[in-house]
Amino acid sequence: MIKIEIVDDLIEPFLSHDGRLEQGSELMFNGRVRSMENDQKIIALEYEQYEGMAESELKMIAQEVSQKYPITDLFCKHRIGTVKVGETSLHVVIWSKHRKEGLDSMTFFLGELKKRVPIWKWAILQNGTKIPSDCTHS
Repeated sequence: MIKIEIVDDLIEPFLSHDGRLEQGSELMFNGRVRSMENDQKIIALEYEQYEGMAESELKMIAQEVSQKYPITDLFCKHRIGTVKVGETSLHVVIWSKHRKEGLDSMTFFLGELKKRVPIWKWAILQNGTKIPSDCTHS
């Protein structure tokens, strides 16, 4: 199962449960807003999306992941709007039979998300000025 959501409020994590008797691996990734951007202190990041296209591209990448790797489920929530330092901007959960395919699929999904999904972010400095966020770390 694939579940993709773009939300404009605090992210409620997908629930973990012990009822998955065939999946030995449950990987959870939470991307959080750091307090520094390009060596400058920030108070938040502001995320914008290409409405409709961002969610569609996320679903397409999730489908590719499920065809390329033997996973059973991929759930993803990406936040838009203003996200304060310390808050979660991205939440992904992947279930698979073994950890290797889970880790590989998570790495692929996050890499493709950064490259292909039309969601842009602006860093908001302490004085309220917005600057483009150009974080290029993998």
